Amino acid sequence: MSAFVIVEIEVREQEPYEEYKRLAPPSIKAYGGRYLVRGGRAETFEGDWRPKRVVVLEFPSLERARQWLESPEYRDARAMRQRAATTRMIAVECLGTPI
Repeated sequence: MSAFVIVEIEVREQEPYEEYKRLAPPSIKAYGGRYLVRGGRAETFEGDWRPKRVVVLEFPSLERARQWLESPEYRDARAMRQRAATTRMIAVECLGTPI
């Protein structure tokens, strides 16, 4: 069952975040993940959520997403992101076939 990692990011330090964006994709791919959304324009339809940057990743399973997040391949990139940005991140299982 697929899982989606949804991330809200507010970049505080642009230069290290650019390095993070270079380091993260190989680790995501290594765990079967792929980008579905990567920082495009966001428009609020309801409520007061005003994210600066949104990223959505798809993984083969919730377990695989967790393995990626905790992996040695992602460790340095994760630490860099945590230094350069404020992040909120969740993972959600897909209940059926995505549209």
